[in-house]
Amino acid sequence: MRISTFFYTIRQGFRNIFRNKLFSLASIATITACLFLFGVFYAIVLNLQNMVKTAEEGVSVTVFFEEDTDDATIEIIGQRILERVEVAKVVFVSADEAWESFREEYLGEYADGFTENPLEGSANYEVYLSDVSLQSDLVTYLQSIPEVRKINQSQSTADMLTGFNSLLGYISAGIILILFGVSIFLISNTVTIGINVRKEEISIMKYIGATDFFVRCPFVVEGMIIGLVGAAIPLVIIYFLYNEVVTYVLSRFSILTSLLVFLPIEEVFTVLLPLSLAIGVGIGFIGSFTTVRKHLKV
Repeated sequence: MRISTFFYTIRQGFRNIFRNKLFSLASIATITACLFLFGVFYAIVLNLQNMVKTAEEGVSVTVFFEEDTDDATIEIIGQRILERVEVAKVVFVSADEAWESFREEYLGEYADGFTENPLEGSANYEVYLSDVSLQSDLVTYLQSIPEVRKINQSQSTADMLTGFNSLLGYISAGIILILFGVSIFLISNTVTIGINVRKEEISIMKYIGATDFFVRCPFVVEGMIIGLVGAAIPLVIIYFLYNEVVTYVLSRFSILTSLLVFLPIEEVFTVLLPLSLAIGVGIGFIGSFTTVRKHLKV
Protein backbone atom coordinates (compact mmCIF):
# COMPACT_ATOMS: atom_id res chain seq x y z
CA MET A 1 0.00 0.00 0.00
CA ARG A 2 1.37 3.40 -1.03
CA ILE A 3 1.65 6.21 1.53
CA SER A 4 -0.93 8.34 -0.30
CA THR A 5 -3.39 5.45 -0.30
CA PHE A 6 -2.74 4.85 3.40
CA PHE A 7 -3.52 8.46 4.34
CA TYR A 8 -6.54 8.49 2.05
CA THR A 9 -7.88 5.41 3.85
CA ILE A 10 -7.37 7.05 7.25
CA ARG A 11 -9.11 10.27 6.15
CA GLN A 12 -12.05 8.38 4.71
CA GLY A 13 -12.36 6.35 7.87
CA PHE A 14 -12.72 9.53 9.94
CA ARG A 15 -15.12 11.03 7.40
CA ASN A 16 -17.33 7.94 7.56
CA ILE A 17 -17.66 8.42 11.32
CA PHE A 18 -18.80 12.04 10.95
CA ARG A 19 -21.13 11.23 8.06
CA ASN A 20 -22.98 8.76 10.27
CA LYS A 21 -22.69 10.68 13.52
CA LEU A 22 -25.77 9.26 15.19
CA PHE A 23 -24.95 5.63 14.52
CA SER A 24 -21.25 6.15 15.22
CA LEU A 25 -22.10 7.67 18.61
CA ALA A 26 -24.49 4.79 19.26
CA SER A 27 -21.76 2.26 18.49
CA ILE A 28 -19.20 4.13 20.61
CA ALA A 29 -21.70 4.33 23.47
CA THR A 30 -22.46 0.62 23.22
CA ILE A 31 -18.80 -0.39 23.13
CA THR A 32 -18.13 2.01 26.00
CA ALA A 33 -20.92 0.45 28.04
CA CYS A 34 -19.80 -3.08 27.18
CA LEU A 35 -16.15 -2.48 27.94
CA PHE A 36 -17.00 -0.52 31.08
CA LEU A 37 -18.91 -3.55 32.32
CA PHE A 38 -16.04 -5.74 31.19
CA GLY A 39 -13.51 -3.53 33.01
CA VAL A 40 -15.56 -3.48 36.20
CA PHE A 41 -16.08 -7.22 36.02
CA TYR A 42 -12.40 -7.81 35.29
CA ALA A 43 -11.34 -5.67 38.27
CA ILE A 44 -13.79 -7.54 40.53
CA VAL A 45 -12.63 -10.95 39.30
CA LEU A 46 -8.95 -10.01 39.58
CA ASN A 47 -9.46 -8.81 43.16
CA LEU A 48 -11.51 -11.89 44.05
CA GLN A 49 -8.77 -14.10 42.64
CA ASN A 50 -6.23 -12.15 44.68
CA MET A 51 -8.33 -12.65 47.81
CA VAL A 52 -8.67 -16.36 47.06
CA LYS A 53 -4.93 -16.57 46.49
CA THR A 54 -4.34 -14.85 49.83
CA ALA A 55 -6.69 -17.36 51.45
CA GLU A 56 -4.86 -20.21 49.69
CA GLU A 57 -1.59 -19.03 51.17
CA GLY A 58 -3.04 -19.79 54.60
CA VAL A 59 -4.06 -23.35 53.66
CA SER A 60 -1.49 -25.88 54.85
CA VAL A 61 -1.00 -29.60 55.28
CA THR A 62 0.46 -30.64 58.65
CA VAL A 63 2.83 -33.61 58.58
CA PHE A 64 3.57 -35.57 61.79
CA PHE A 65 6.34 -38.14 62.12
CA GLU A 66 6.83 -41.42 63.92
CA GLU A 67 8.22 -40.84 67.42
CA ASP A 68 11.51 -42.67 66.73
CA THR A 69 12.31 -40.49 63.68
CA ASP A 70 15.58 -38.61 64.24
CA ASP A 71 16.10 -34.91 63.47
CA ALA A 72 18.43 -35.56 60.52
CA THR A 73 15.82 -37.71 58.79
CA ILE A 74 13.10 -35.13 59.44
CA GLU A 75 15.29 -32.44 57.89
CA ILE A 76 15.95 -34.56 54.79
CA ILE A 77 12.24 -35.21 54.38
CA GLY A 78 11.59 -31.48 54.74
CA GLN A 79 13.99 -30.75 51.88
CA ARG A 80 12.29 -33.33 49.67
CA ILE A 81 8.87 -31.89 50.42
CA LEU A 82 10.07 -28.36 49.61
CA GLU A 83 11.25 -29.54 46.18
CA ARG A 84 7.73 -30.63 45.25
CA VAL A 85 5.93 -28.48 42.64
CA GLU A 86 2.82 -28.33 44.83
CA VAL A 87 4.71 -26.72 47.71
CA ALA A 88 5.25 -22.98 48.23
CA LYS A 89 6.72 -23.04 51.73
CA VAL A 90 7.62 -25.50 54.50
CA VAL A 91 7.70 -24.44 58.16
CA PHE A 92 9.16 -26.73 60.84
CA VAL A 93 7.33 -26.71 64.19
CA SER A 94 9.20 -28.36 67.07
CA ALA A 95 7.41 -30.18 69.89
CA ASP A 96 8.12 -27.30 72.26
CA GLU A 97 6.74 -24.75 69.78
CA ALA A 98 3.64 -26.89 69.22
CA TRP A 99 3.00 -27.09 72.99
CA GLU A 100 3.60 -23.38 73.49
CA SER A 101 1.12 -22.50 70.73
CA PHE A 102 -1.49 -24.95 72.05
CA ARG A 103 -1.08 -23.74 75.63
CA GLU A 104 -1.51 -20.05 74.73
CA GLU A 105 -4.49 -20.64 72.47
CA TYR A 106 -6.50 -23.17 74.47
CA LEU A 107 -5.30 -23.48 78.09
CA GLY A 108 -4.03 -20.12 79.28
CA GLU A 109 -3.37 -20.16 83.04
CA TYR A 110 -4.57 -23.77 83.32
CA ALA A 111 -1.39 -24.91 81.58
CA ASP A 112 0.65 -24.25 84.75
CA GLY A 113 -0.33 -27.70 86.03
CA PHE A 114 1.71 -29.41 83.31
CA THR A 115 5.32 -30.07 84.35
CA GLU A 116 6.23 -31.87 81.11
CA ASN A 117 5.43 -31.31 77.48
CA PRO A 118 2.42 -33.53 76.68
CA LEU A 119 3.07 -33.00 72.97
CA GLU A 120 6.56 -34.53 73.09
CA GLY A 121 7.16 -36.25 69.77
CA SER A 122 4.73 -33.96 67.95
CA ALA A 123 7.31 -32.14 65.85
CA ASN A 124 5.81 -31.47 62.44
CA TYR A 125 6.02 -29.63 59.16
CA GLU A 126 3.38 -27.12 58.10
CA VAL A 127 3.40 -27.41 54.33
CA TYR A 128 1.87 -24.43 52.47
CA LEU A 129 0.60 -25.08 48.97
CA SER A 130 1.40 -23.20 45.78
CA ASP A 131 -1.98 -24.34 44.41
CA VAL A 132 -4.67 -25.83 46.65
CA SER A 133 -6.04 -27.87 43.75
CA LEU A 134 -2.84 -29.96 43.99
CA GLN A 135 -3.37 -30.82 47.65
CA SER A 136 -4.50 -34.41 46.95
CA ASP A 137 -1.33 -35.06 44.89
CA LEU A 138 0.82 -33.79 47.75
CA VAL A 139 -1.05 -35.85 50.36
CA THR A 140 -0.63 -38.98 48.22
CA TYR A 141 3.12 -38.36 48.11
CA LEU A 142 3.35 -37.70 51.85
CA GLN A 143 1.45 -40.90 52.64
CA SER A 144 4.12 -42.85 50.76
CA ILE A 145 6.86 -41.68 53.18
CA PRO A 146 7.42 -44.46 55.80
CA GLU A 147 8.38 -42.02 58.57
CA VAL A 148 5.13 -40.05 58.28
CA ARG A 149 2.69 -41.00 61.02
CA LYS A 150 -0.22 -38.64 60.40
CA ILE A 151 -1.32 -35.96 57.95
CA ASN A 152 -3.81 -33.21 58.75
CA GLN A 153 -5.38 -31.56 55.72
CA SER A 154 -8.23 -29.17 54.92
CA GLN A 155 -9.82 -30.98 52.00
CA SER A 156 -13.14 -29.13 52.23
CA THR A 157 -11.37 -25.76 52.20
CA ALA A 158 -9.20 -26.78 49.25
CA ASP A 159 -12.23 -28.04 47.31
CA MET A 160 -14.16 -24.84 48.03
CA LEU A 161 -11.32 -22.56 46.88
CA THR A 162 -10.67 -24.69 43.80
CA GLY A 163 -14.37 -24.71 42.88
CA PHE A 164 -14.64 -20.95 43.39
CA ASN A 165 -11.69 -20.34 41.05
CA SER A 166 -13.27 -22.57 38.38
CA LEU A 167 -16.61 -20.79 38.73
CA LEU A 168 -14.94 -17.41 38.29
CA GLY A 169 -13.26 -18.67 35.13
CA TYR A 170 -16.52 -19.91 33.56
CA ILE A 171 -18.44 -16.75 34.46
CA SER A 172 -15.66 -14.55 33.08
CA ALA A 173 -15.57 -16.41 29.76
CA GLY A 174 -19.36 -16.25 29.41
CA ILE A 175 -19.65 -12.52 30.07
CA ILE A 176 -16.73 -11.70 27.77
CA LEU A 177 -18.34 -13.65 24.91
CA ILE A 178 -21.69 -11.90 25.42
CA LEU A 179 -20.15 -8.42 25.48
CA PHE A 180 -17.99 -9.27 22.49
CA GLY A 181 -21.00 -10.42 20.46
CA VAL A 182 -23.13 -7.37 21.33
CA SER A 183 -20.34 -4.97 20.38
CA ILE A 184 -19.69 -6.68 17.04
CA PHE A 185 -23.42 -6.54 16.26
CA LEU A 186 -23.52 -2.76 16.83
CA ILE A 187 -20.40 -2.11 14.75
CA SER A 188 -21.83 -4.31 12.00
CA ASN A 189 -25.05 -2.28 11.87
CA THR A 190 -23.17 1.03 11.74
CA VAL A 191 -20.97 -0.08 8.85
CA THR A 192 -23.95 -1.53 6.99
CA ILE A 193 -25.71 1.85 7.18
CA GLY A 194 -22.54 3.55 5.97
CA ILE A 195 -22.39 1.25 2.98
CA ASN A 196 -26.04 1.90 2.07
CA VAL A 197 -25.54 5.67 2.33
CA ARG A 198 -22.51 5.58 0.04
CA LYS A 199 -23.61 2.81 -2.29
CA GLU A 200 -23.68 5.05 -5.36
CA GLU A 201 -20.26 6.48 -4.56
CA ILE A 202 -18.86 2.99 -4.05
CA SER A 203 -20.32 1.89 -7.40
CA ILE A 204 -18.58 4.76 -9.18
CA MET A 205 -15.28 3.92 -7.46
CA LYS A 206 -15.51 0.32 -8.60
CA TYR A 207 -16.46 1.30 -12.16
CA ILE A 208 -13.30 3.39 -12.46
CA GLY A 209 -11.18 0.46 -11.30
CA ALA A 210 -11.01 0.68 -7.50
CA THR A 211 -10.31 -2.69 -5.95
CA ASP A 212 -12.45 -4.23 -3.22
CA PHE A 213 -9.52 -3.77 -0.86
CA PHE A 214 -9.34 -0.03 -1.61
CA VAL A 215 -13.10 0.38 -1.09
CA ARG A 216 -13.22 -1.79 2.02
CA CYS A 217 -10.32 -0.21 3.96
CA PRO A 218 -12.05 3.06 5.01
CA PHE A 219 -14.87 1.07 6.60
CA VAL A 220 -12.41 -1.14 8.47
CA VAL A 221 -10.57 1.97 9.69
CA GLU A 222 -13.91 3.46 10.74
CA GLY A 223 -14.73 0.38 12.80
CA MET A 224 -11.28 0.30 14.42
CA ILE A 225 -11.48 4.00 15.37
CA ILE A 226 -14.94 3.52 16.88
CA GLY A 227 -13.61 0.52 18.82
CA LEU A 228 -10.55 2.42 20.03
CA VAL A 229 -12.57 5.42 21.25
CA GLY A 230 -15.16 3.12 22.79
CA ALA A 231 -12.38 1.34 24.71
CA ALA A 232 -10.55 4.48 25.87
CA ILE A 233 -13.58 6.14 27.49
CA PRO A 234 -14.38 3.36 30.03
CA LEU A 235 -10.69 2.99 30.88
CA VAL A 236 -10.54 6.64 31.93
CA ILE A 237 -13.74 6.29 33.96
CA ILE A 238 -12.56 3.12 35.72
CA TYR A 239 -9.15 4.64 36.47
CA PHE A 240 -10.66 7.53 38.41
CA LEU A 241 -13.47 5.53 40.05
CA TYR A 242 -11.46 2.53 41.24
CA ASN A 243 -9.70 4.06 44.23
CA GLU A 244 -12.88 5.84 45.32
CA VAL A 245 -14.82 2.58 45.34
CA VAL A 246 -12.05 0.71 47.17
CA THR A 247 -11.84 3.42 49.83
CA TYR A 248 -15.61 3.34 50.30
CA VAL A 249 -15.76 -0.46 50.58
CA LEU A 250 -12.91 -0.59 53.10
CA SER A 251 -14.50 2.11 55.25
CA ARG A 252 -18.00 0.62 54.95
CA PHE A 253 -16.88 -2.91 55.78
CA SER A 254 -13.94 -2.19 58.07
CA ILE A 255 -14.55 -5.41 60.00
CA LEU A 256 -13.52 -7.38 56.89
CA THR A 257 -10.33 -5.43 56.23
CA SER A 258 -8.17 -8.52 56.76
CA LEU A 259 -10.12 -10.39 54.07
CA LEU A 260 -10.66 -7.56 51.58
CA VAL A 261 -7.19 -7.29 50.06
CA PHE A 262 -7.52 -5.06 46.99
CA LEU A 263 -4.92 -4.69 44.27
CA PRO A 264 -3.58 -1.22 43.37
CA ILE A 265 -5.06 0.30 40.22
CA GLU A 266 -1.66 0.17 38.49
CA GLU A 267 -1.58 -3.60 38.84
CA VAL A 268 -5.15 -3.93 37.54
CA PHE A 269 -4.35 -1.73 34.53
CA THR A 270 -1.20 -3.71 33.68
CA VAL A 271 -3.44 -6.18 31.85
CA LEU A 272 -6.75 -4.29 31.62
CA LEU A 273 -5.34 -1.36 29.60
CA PRO A 274 -3.80 -3.28 26.67
CA LEU A 275 -6.55 -5.93 26.83
CA SER A 276 -9.41 -3.41 26.61
CA LEU A 277 -7.76 -1.47 23.79
CA ALA A 278 -7.07 -4.70 21.91
CA ILE A 279 -10.66 -5.87 22.41
CA GLY A 280 -12.04 -2.50 21.30
CA VAL A 281 -9.93 -2.35 18.15
CA GLY A 282 -10.48 -6.05 17.51
CA ILE A 283 -14.26 -5.71 17.81
CA GLY A 284 -14.18 -2.75 15.44
CA PHE A 285 -12.02 -4.61 12.93
CA ILE A 286 -13.98 -7.87 12.99
CA GLY A 287 -17.37 -6.14 12.95
CA SER A 288 -16.54 -3.86 10.05
CA PHE A 289 -14.51 -6.39 8.03
CA THR A 290 -17.15 -9.14 8.14
CA THR A 291 -19.97 -6.69 7.41
CA VAL A 292 -18.22 -5.14 4.40
CA ARG A 293 -17.39 -8.60 3.12
CA LYS A 294 -21.05 -9.61 3.26
CA HIS A 295 -22.67 -6.40 1.98
CA LEU A 296 -20.17 -4.90 -0.45
CA LYS A 297 -21.94 -6.26 -3.53
CA VAL A 298 -22.32 -3.35 -5.92
